[in-house]
Amino acid sequence: MTPEPKTLEITHTLLDAVLMLRRGNLRHIPVLEGGRLVGVLTDRDVARFAPSLLLPLEPQEYNRVFENTTLDKVMTRNPVSTIPDAPLADAIDLLYRNRLGCLPVLKNGQLVGIITTADMLRALYDLVGSPPSEPDAGQPA
Repeated sequence: MTPEPKTLEITHTLLDAVLMLRRGNLRHIPVLEGGRLVGVLTDRDVARFAPSLLLPLEPQEYNRVFENTTLDKVMTRNPVSTIPDAPLADAIDLLYRNRLGCLPVLKNGQLVGIITTADMLRALYDLVGSPPSEPDAGQPA
């Protein structure tokens, strides 16, 4: 789990989210309203909502979409979440069964962390140890 993840408020704009995603090398941003989790915005949500560069839009119009679109219009509402002391297998099941890339972690209704598929892969790597070495170029795999 990543404790105390970076968040945005529901009133922030798509531009705020894009900047946070890029600067923080993130793929998921929990969205809060009054300190409570109300949604999650992903890099896929941004890509899905952004106007295509193939459209004949003026740069100002393209930028205006990002500057004037608030997160409540593009986020996933009521995200599936878990609690800090839930078994790891339960978190894996939620991620897998719901085809999620992240799972917010709530304690007493407050966001305390986020579990991502990258966190799960890191845990798996730690469990199984180092990966096998790459085969030599001349050797069959």
